[in-house]
This record gives sequence, C-alpha cells and structure tokens, in this order.
Amino acid sequence: MMLENFVLVFGTTPLVSLGITLVLIGGCALMMGRALALNWRPDWQMLPYSLLLAIADRFLIFALFQGELLSLTGYLADFAVLLSIAGLAFQLTRARQMVRQYPWAYERAGLLGWRERPSAQ
Repeated sequence: MMLENFVLVFGTTPLVSLGITLVLIGGCALMMGRALALNWRPDWQMLPYSLLLAIADRFLIFALFQGELLSLTGYLADFAVLLSIAGLAFQLTRARQMVRQYPWAYERAGLLGWRERPSAQ
C-alpha cells in the first residue's frame, strides 16, 4: 500500500528515486552549487540549473527504469531535493571562500556562515 502510494506520487520506486535523484543527479547538483559559489555567481542562478537537472533526472528515470516521465509531483519533488543539495553546497563553499579570501575581514560563524571580524582597538 505504501509502495503503491510512493509510485503514484513520484512515478518510480523508492530505490530508483534514491539512486538516480540523490546519488547520480544529486552529485551533479552538488558540483553545480559549488561551481556557482566559486565563480561568484548569485544564488538565484541555482533555480534554472536545478530545473534543468530535474528534467534530466525525470528523463533518466523514464529511459532507464520505465518510470513516469510526466509526473508533476515527481518532478517537483526531484527539483526540491536537487535545489536543496545545490543550496547546501553553495552556502558551504561561499562561507569557506569568504573566510579564506578575506581573512582580515571575516571569520567563520558556524558551518554555513561568516561574520565580520571585530575591529582591533
């Protein structure tokens, strides 16, 4: 019953969804978020690239595992997962980049952030 609901919503089985979306295309989303941060691109650029990755994900699920190609809920779920992975990679990279490139101005503030260094008096 639960597997049937998953297939109905996502258009494929949980194992295929996990393998293609998280491992294969998720790795691409990770590299995409990192590349955008390293090239000082704005974070909104993750949206169109994540949409394209979600289309590629749907196509691979359809072509390799006979999943449903035009599953809107599956597409939206894939998009949300891929955007989350890309966003996490982007923020991790940007925080590391700001602290490494401007050590006199910024210091780490947790895993995903940075803050201005207090001025020395």
